[in-house]
Amino acid sequence: MNAPVLPSNTFVVDHPMIQHKLTLMRRSRTPANEFRLLLREISMLLAYEVTRDMPLEMIEIETPLTTMQAPVVAGKKLCLVSVLRAGGGILEGMLEILPAARVGHVGLYRDPVSLQAVEYYLKLPRDISERTAIVVDPMLATGNSAAAAVDQVKAAGCQSIKFVCLIAAPEGLKVFHDAHPDVPVYAAAVDSHLNDHGYIVPGIGDAGDRIFGTK
Repeated sequence: MNAPVLPSNTFVVDHPMIQHKLTLMRRSRTPANEFRLLLREISMLLAYEVTRDMPLEMIEIETPLTTMQAPVVAGKKLCLVSVLRAGGGILEGMLEILPAARVGHVGLYRDPVSLQAVEYYLKLPRDISERTAIVVDPMLATGNSAAAAVDQVKAAGCQSIKFVCLIAAPEGLKVFHDAHPDVPVYAAAVDSHLNDHGYIVPGIGDAGDRIFGTK
């Protein structure tokens, strides 16, 4: 099977530990508690990659031996925006690496017939326009929920946005990038295709159900 041709602003994070942990998550027999732990661990690793280009500035500090110029993160601070409900699984891991980040939530569910995103909740930091937003959701399937979430973040005035997911489908990437060509996508994998019900194949099943053990 040929690998899909990816848009230039889609980045697959193929670190061996991410790929190993993702394989464990894919197994249907992996229990919910282990699934949550693996997602949290992968999310921490993804956080390193998505923040790789954060600017640094030098400040003077005092070590136990001397003073020195040392780097700290400069410029805009971060806001993590979780797409409910499954986005919380990525949010938890990223907050381990980025504890000072503000957090926003966009509540969306996918209509089972139209597969379109329906919003039921929105809460974003007031100063999100001054921050870089990292929108997180484990699955980029049809792309409708991801695009709708970024619509809301842009409507709040944010101009610096990235999207992070565990697995993406080629169909969803096209929908998302057609709607938001300026927003890069970071994923641990891009799978083969969507089935007739809008699920990613081979995928991991319904991420929310597997995180919370609801099915």
